[in-house]
Amino acid sequence: MIRLEGHAIPAHEPTSDERPWGAWELLGMGPNYKVKRLVIRPGHRLSLQYHHHRSEHWVVVQGEALVQRGDETLHLKPDEGCYIPARVAHRVANPGPELLVIVEVQFGHCREDDIVRIEDDYGRATPAR
Repeated sequence: MIRLEGHAIPAHEPTSDERPWGAWELLGMGPNYKVKRLVIRPGHRLSLQYHHHRSEHWVVVQGEALVQRGDETLHLKPDEGCYIPARVAHRVANPGPELLVIVEVQFGHCREDDIVRIEDDYGRATPAR
């Protein structure tokens, strides 16, 4: 990976994580952005969630994605993508028989704690305040 001067991944920053739906891997980061590779197993989906301080761009590189973005439902195939503004509820599901791979580009304040889960298949929804 090419590292820009001053933009190395900090030692305290997680670079990958296993989740109930699959896994993610950090591909790169810099001031106000992160790039991740998401791998979603067949029949699984992420939480219905939103972020206060970041937007996201998703591009499907393998498999098929069923994206809920606000009141819209999008069916995306490889080389197709979508933009998710901050504070818009969203989720992605893998309805297909193969792994779904998405490249996610986050813009803004890109901390892992900026996730408000509205619904979650794995019991991780954020309690109402």
